[in-house]
Amino acid sequence: MITTEALSHIPLFESARDEALETILSRSADVRVKAGDWIVLEGEAAAFYVVVEGRCEIVKMIAGAEQVVDVVEPGGFFGEVPLLLGSGFLAGVRTTMPSRLMRLEAVDFHELVARCPNANHQILAEMARRVTGLQQASIAAPIMSVTVLGRRDDFACYDLRDFLARNQIGFRWLDPGDTAAIQAAGVPLELLHADNYPAVLFADRSYLIKPAYPELAQRLGLQTAPRKTTYDVAIVGAGPAGLSAALYGASEGLQTVLVECRAPGGQAGTSSRIENYLGFPAGVSGDDLASRAFHQAKRFGAEVIVTRQATSIEPRDGSGTTHAIVLDCGNRVQTKAIVLATGVTWRRLTLPGADALLGRGVYYGASRTEALGARGKDIFLIGGGNSAGQAAMLFSGYARSVTIMVRGEKLAASMSQYLIDELKKKENVQIEYTCECVSVTGSGHLESIEVAYKNGEQKTFPADMLFIFIGSEPETKWLPEALIRDAQGFICTGRDVLDLQPAGATRARDPYLLETSIPGIFAAGDVRHGSMKRVASSVGEGSMAIALVHQYIGEP
Repeated sequence: MITTEALSHIPLFESARDEALETILSRSADVRVKAGDWIVLEGEAAAFYVVVEGRCEIVKMIAGAEQVVDVVEPGGFFGEVPLLLGSGFLAGVRTTMPSRLMRLEAVDFHELVARCPNANHQILAEMARRVTGLQQASIAAPIMSVTVLGRRDDFACYDLRDFLARNQIGFRWLDPGDTAAIQAAGVPLELLHADNYPAVLFADRSYLIKPAYPELAQRLGLQTAPRKTTYDVAIVGAGPAGLSAALYGASEGLQTVLVECRAPGGQAGTSSRIENYLGFPAGVSGDDLASRAFHQAKRFGAEVIVTRQATSIEPRDGSGTTHAIVLDCGNRVQTKAIVLATGVTWRRLTLPGADALLGRGVYYGASRTEALGARGKDIFLIGGGNSAGQAAMLFSGYARSVTIMVRGEKLAASMSQYLIDELKKKENVQIEYTCECVSVTGSGHLESIEVAYKNGEQKTFPADMLFIFIGSEPETKWLPEALIRDAQGFICTGRDVLDLQPAGATRARDPYLLETSIPGIFAAGDVRHGSMKRVASSVGEGSMAIALVHQYIGEP
């Protein structure tokens, strides 16, 4: 128990009477932590802490890197900023040595302010200093890690920008035609040739020309190869289900590795704002949700490998104890259990002219990085699901007009009602029902689209950008033949395996709920047959898969 004597040297309590201190202490927690332990994490619910012994550092994630913005010595305190702003912690706090702290809940913090006359002044002064420090740290930190040099109408440049954005790498994009910007940025003259685009210029003035993503990822400090030879669980795909599985696997003590061919987040990572995800009353963008989950999984010790494609799986044989995942770089990941969370991809349209204009006005899906490029333009979206609705909301703040094209007569069957209601409030958003895009035209860049209506009418619309959000196709052809899939390629699990397995097939036990036809290989999220195709359900399936992995590993 913390005593009044232990607090006697702390300036915050100098004006408090003994009876007031007794009341405060009776409602406080005595927190003892080791060196290097996190006391609170960024975004955690607010509480007030006083450092009785030891030392703490306040750590803020800025531009994807940790920045120590303040140090709290004995007698110091923290937590006043989120409590007075009514927010979660704006930064994390961890110890630098064994420490002892007094913790007060929000209601007790206000009791402290009321009972200690000098505390109010000290707390407000410290809050002002800390907010200023956070601002200065954010300003001083480099916002842009790299510079991308490439043309707007080059699909390779578009894809590169998307890769950097989804991996949370800050960048500045320069078009070679912008002479003033090129000169101001000090771009090396040898890069200014058409054959060199796209190029990536680093802070040390070195550069990569048309980089392969694994090479670029290594330069940026991202993990591209496994660090161990054997794992308890390996997860393929870093969408919501995969990130959830990695988080729960690592937090429950499993040696966990997550393999992603591009960047964390999956399709959900491209959503501009998810309004109906539990715990985020103001909504959360897909890339923010993916970034939080990524760092959370890493904090528990999960390895996250990017830019590596799983090319095949070698199931364990009768005498073996592990499965093997073969990566495109030649590395093999040996693992006791596998969770397949590869999600789905947008279905490609067979529109005349679309392939030639891919990346030149025609895009599959949309990320927030494309919003500025839509300023003052006429944007068209194909699809009536939540992804299309969220993109329309994003682009409505930039584009001159946003048009959603759907085949049906209403959106209610495919889009959440909250999105439908929000779209109705946007004056520059309109919806074309009972129609489909039948062709696109343009010379070097999209110029117009042809739309056919159910009543036989056809219209031509001038268009600057066309974003496609329809269909979902699983990429599961690389999996072993013994792993049962439905007619569309979605992975069957649990009872569905028994319904579709060959006649006369026998097995030692029935598969677990999310287990495939191969024991020890599980599936979660959109790639699974019968899944709900929602972010929240995918997160739930990822955590459930880990619970079943524990059962499998624990089998005699």
